[in-house]
Amino acid sequence: MSPFLLKKLRPHTRLLKAGNAPAYRGGKAVNPPVVRASTVLFESVEELDAMRAHRNDERLFTYGARGNPTAFALEDVVSDIEGGFRTRLFPTGLAAIAMVFTTYLKPGDHVLIADCVYQPVRHFAETFMKKFGIEVTFFCADGSDIVEKARPETRMLYVECPGSLVYELCDMRALATLAAANNWLLVADNTWGSGLQYQPLALGADVSVIAATKYLSGHSDVMMGTVTTNEKAWRPLAEMSDACGMTVSPDDAYLVLRGIRTLAARLALHEQHALKIAQWLLGRAEVARVFCPALPDHPGHAIWQRDCQGTNGLVSFEFSRADRSAAARFVNQLTLFGIGASWGGYESLATISDLKSARTVTDWSEAGTIVRLHIGMEDPEDLIEDLAQAFAVVG
Repeated sequence: MSPFLLKKLRPHTRLLKAGNAPAYRGGKAVNPPVVRASTVLFESVEELDAMRAHRNDERLFTYGARGNPTAFALEDVVSDIEGGFRTRLFPTGLAAIAMVFTTYLKPGDHVLIADCVYQPVRHFAETFMKKFGIEVTFFCADGSDIVEKARPETRMLYVECPGSLVYELCDMRALATLAAANNWLLVADNTWGSGLQYQPLALGADVSVIAATKYLSGHSDVMMGTVTTNEKAWRPLAEMSDACGMTVSPDDAYLVLRGIRTLAARLALHEQHALKIAQWLLGRAEVARVFCPALPDHPGHAIWQRDCQGTNGLVSFEFSRADRSAAARFVNQLTLFGIGASWGGYESLATISDLKSARTVTDWSEAGTIVRLHIGMEDPEDLIEDLAQAFAVVG
């Protein structure tokens, strides 16, 4: 509204109309602005009608439930690093995963899910999918038993590579060939790889999911999930997301967008610190096995060398002693490692992983307790000293 017209209005009205579109001279901000909006205004009914007519095919700012310019900017970055066609954002990583299943599967369908998936995926499979008549079969994390477990009604192959907790690897290229031959949709949880260190879409996957809560954000202060697809898989996801009103707040999008700018630098530091600590753990008598895809004796290391561009801050190890209480005392004694879920932030974390309940195809009954470490940006020498004193206390 022009200043001339504004002055003719009464004070209460001016309070609402002034400053809605401030004019200024100068350059532009480095980062996209935070655009908070539910209602979006148009110049005419004709413009509104035209936008609504095209918003299912084009990304248009028409209503807050369909996204906002701040979120669109983040979608573009994720699509670029994932090497995909388009990306949608979701309130959490699990919400992103749930939307993938509900988009592409219907009652009577069968889905094959890797044994190494993020544990809440198992809960979703056992509750929501079973309730709605979607059959689920778990397969070995390396994909070796997929063919024998496939059915005529199989519609999706869902993998996580590397896997949660102990980082099992599968041959994504081989799975893509198998999926294409059987007309299955191949979906990959790429939270470990974050787009920079692993690109399932380039290896033949149709859909890639990332919990942006973790490395994309990098600061442990925001929840978000992303789904990036190839062109063929995009339309069903977009339609279902719009039907369910799935979007994220511009403030959260801004936080992840700001965090993702330093992703490459952060991952390099996480990798450097994690490899130093992994090598140190290999020499400890208290440690039976160390799990890290970058280690030469890690199962699937050759696949990691071929398909990945580095590793991150995740390192797990198996206690030589079988009793969980010793592992709990060890974790409780740590002073520089927080005890908490998730990973991917700047800080170091330690948790105990129960592989006996987290895996149903592979047998971990004889293994010792698994401790998962996320190695942060602290000085690795300080972290090693902290780990050493915790081992000494446990004895």
